[in-house]
Amino acid sequence: MALRKIRLDGDPVLKKKTARVTKFSPHLHRLLEDMVETMIANEGAGLAAPQVGISKSIIVLRDEDKILEVINPEIVSSSGEIIDLEGCLSLPGIYGEVARFERVGVHGFDRLGKKIKFNVAGFLARVFQHEIDHLRGILFVSRARRLLTPEEVKQISGKDGPAE
Repeated sequence: MALRKIRLDGDPVLKKKTARVTKFSPHLHRLLEDMVETMIANEGAGLAAPQVGISKSIIVLRDEDKILEVINPEIVSSSGEIIDLEGCLSLPGIYGEVARFERVGVHGFDRLGKKIKFNVAGFLARVFQHEIDHLRGILFVSRARRLLTPEEVKQISGKDGPAE
């Protein structure tokens, strides 16, 4: 496993729509392991392949102590709406209020190509939507109702801001 460099706003890979994964190979497994290690080392809640320079439809997420790997994820159902604070490893120090679905159903594949399904709510639903947006070349700032100053973030969260 190896840490990958997080691509920052302005890198063209972050604005491109990703390609679907068609080969479930040891190369994919190494990429997933690197992405998980990079996400954890950077204290992120999720990470999409474009954030490490790979224009493929791959995301990794943290659900408490569990790691989720999803290949070719698609939101197939959604309900409710909640506005909350978001940040992004590719936009350090920038936070905004973003409306997202409160609950989502997501279909995708695991690292071996087996179909997987998730029905999630709350923070994990937000992370899924944020990471899937990355696969479409969308950064959270384009969805933000407003961006916050660092002082506002500290006041709201009691710290330097939320992780992605």
